[in-house]
Amino acid sequence: MIGRLMGIDLGDVRIGVAVSDPLGMTAQGIEVIRRRSETEDLKQIGELIRQYEIQKIVLGFPKNMNGTIGPRGEITQQFARLLEDTFGLPVILWDERLSTMAAERMLIEADVRRDKRKKVVDKMAAAIILQNYLDSI
Repeated sequence: MIGRLMGIDLGDVRIGVAVSDPLGMTAQGIEVIRRRSETEDLKQIGELIRQYEIQKIVLGFPKNMNGTIGPRGEITQQFARLLEDTFGLPVILWDERLSTMAAERMLIEADVRRDKRKKVVDKMAAAIILQNYLDSI
């Protein structure tokens, strides 16, 4: 695989961001973007895309537990189109059911305090989403 991938966990308040190593083997959470406006969010994502020379984006896709797509999923699909149009990169929608819960559970097991968990859970969820995608290819 040539180039790095970016994993994104899109939330209402924060956006978790992870990147792969250059070989596409492992994912690492790198940033939590506090959402301000669409323009500001895209600007910050764009800076990370340039900094890490991202070739593809893997966006966490929140499906309902029964596999249907709800309002959050529709918002995510719109955001995927926005990312593709803005950066001209392929965007993969990746089923993220339970990724945030898995990240939270891992942090609790690691005995991370609640206030600290809030700061890292989003980028950890992004890393889980991206790692799951990498493991599948």
